[in-house]
Parts: sequence; structure tokens; C-alpha cells
Amino acid sequence: MGKSDFLQARGISRRDFMKLMAATTAALGLPEVLAPQAAKAVEAAMEKPPVIWLHGMECTGCSESLLATLNPSIESLVLDTLSIRYHETIMAASGHVAEQAYQDTLDEKFVLVVEGSIPASEATDSYCMVGGKPFRETVLEAAAKAQAVIAVGSCATDGAGIPGACDIKPIGVRELLQKHNVATPVINLPCCPVKPNTLIGTIVYYLTFSAVPELDEQARPLIYYGKLLHDNCPRRGQFEAGNFLADWNDPAQKDYCLLLKGCKGPKTYTDCAQVWWNDNANFCINAGSPCSGCSESGFYGQFSPLYAKQENFSLPGLGQIHADTVGKVVGGATVVGLGAHLIATVASGRLKNNDSEQKKED
Repeated sequence: MGKSDFLQARGISRRDFMKLMAATTAALGLPEVLAPQAAKAVEAAMEKPPVIWLHGMECTGCSESLLATLNPSIESLVLDTLSIRYHETIMAASGHVAEQAYQDTLDEKFVLVVEGSIPASEATDSYCMVGGKPFRETVLEAAAKAQAVIAVGSCATDGAGIPGACDIKPIGVRELLQKHNVATPVINLPCCPVKPNTLIGTIVYYLTFSAVPELDEQARPLIYYGKLLHDNCPRRGQFEAGNFLADWNDPAQKDYCLLLKGCKGPKTYTDCAQVWWNDNANFCINAGSPCSGCSESGFYGQFSPLYAKQENFSLPGLGQIHADTVGKVVGGATVVGLGAHLIATVASGRLKNNDSEQKKED
């Protein structure tokens, strides 16, 4: 069956397919002229490029997140677009048959996906064994032969997710490969769990360009992790007005800024405020929960307690401030260092110019 016949058999016209590719490239922040190239790459992907998906020290939440995707559906992704040769959660095979599927795929051009953190050394290998073999050794073996490695979820990207609380101090994929001089490119897709659209979009990008997207210093794609959550937060107006939630039970404070309740938005780079979870149904802050910083290196340990205010942090235009005084600074009772936020407040008409000038003199 040809590719056009394949699409038509599923009720998808060529025109609808090109519209989908145009929407996908736009979501990825790519120029419109690249839509045909993306379409060609995805059509080529119908040849089913093989994927090995390894599970380490984790809760399988990232796989569950992907299995819940709606657009595209997981059956379309798994059965039509990719050939997931090895995935312990969804594969029908088990035992030596499953392990043979893994070994056979190592001889092909494949993409490696790793979910979960990894024991750091031989001394702790026994804490994570798969198929009678140390997980650490399996990752090193597969990564050395892969075209690219995609680490999904905070455990795999940094090793400091929930398993990071263990005494053995597991590590992330990139750190392991650097320790053993494995040069295969690594793309980190943190969050707890990973967003389906982030993973699917990264795969589409790789298929389109046969290269990794532009990455930041944590090896995260800038198209998804290039902006502070704080900059696009739906409660940003409340922050500007100096309205900070202090009492969870006060209905009047329902939509106030959550900074004093532990929100890590001012130090977290993610697109959560723009692209919501569950097919754009919701995300943490909109549901009333402060951002936990799960897309950042050091989550969870360096961001806990999750609902405790951050004592000191830096904000653009304000510099280093203390959580106890941020309301006064932003609200106007104290104007030292108000900078860009005061300018924005004046420009929006919430304060008069003469009032702000008087505060500066005080």
C-alpha cells in the first residue's frame, strides 16, 4: 500500500494531511515553508523507524502520559508512525522473546528513549536489574549504537526526580554517557511526567531534519523550554498588582499569584502556561497548584518542600528579592528595585505617574 493509499484508508485526504503538517510546524515554531519538508519526513516515518524504549528507576508515569495522548492517538503513534520494538509496558512479548527483540534492534538505525534514572556505578547496579542485566550497562550498550537518545521525564534527564531521594543517588542519561565518553547526542525532555506533545514534537523534528533541535545548557529543546513560566503565567496580572495568595480558604484569593505558596514559576523554563496538559484541558497553576519546577535540573530535591515559599530568588527587572517582601515591592509599598514591573503597572493605568514618582522620592 502506498503512502497516499495508507492515508486515504484512514479517511485522511492529502489536503487534510498537509493542513495537519502546517499546524504541527507552527506549533514547533518552525517557518511555514518547512511544512512540506515535515510532511515528507512524517510520510517517510510510515516506514516505521525503530524505537527502543528502556525503563529504569521510575514510576512509568511518562509512559502513562504518552499512552493518554489524544492528538495523535497512541494507537496511531505506536502502530502507524513508529515501530516501538522494545517497551516493557506495552509490548506483548516477555522473557527471552522480549530480550531477543531488543538485541535484534541494536543492529538497525534506531532512536533510543530512556525513562527513569540510572544507578551511577557497579557498586549500585543491583538496585536496577532488567532481564538479569544491570540497567546501567543496557543504557550504555544501546546509547552507543543509537542515532540519538531522548531522555524523557525528570528522572531520566537529571536523575534527581523522586528516585533521587534514594541513598544510592542515581544519575540521568546525559551524565552517564558523559562519564563513559559516549558521543551519541542526548535530548532531555524533563517534566514529571513528560508532556506527550513535547515528545511527539521532538520526534517529528528529528525525523524532519535528521538532527537534534537547538538545545539549552541542560540539553532541553529551546522550542519547549526556552521561556520562563512566570512570563506567560495566567496569574501574572495578580503578581503585577501585588495580590498574593495567603489563605487557601479565602474565595477572594482564589486566582491570586501563588508565589508565597511555593510557586517555582520565576525560576522554571517550560511552555506549560502556553500548552496545557490533557489535550489543553488544564495545567498546574490554572488548577490552583503552584508550579513545582519539575522541568528544571535539581527537581525534586532542590525544589522541596513543594508548597513552601522560596526564600530568595531572582526576577527579571527586580533582581534578587525575598519572598516576605515581594508583595510590598511589587504592590508599591516599597519601590526600591521596582524597575520594569512598576513601569508596566504605570503603563497599564493601575497607578498614576505622580503616585509612582512620589513613592520613588520616599
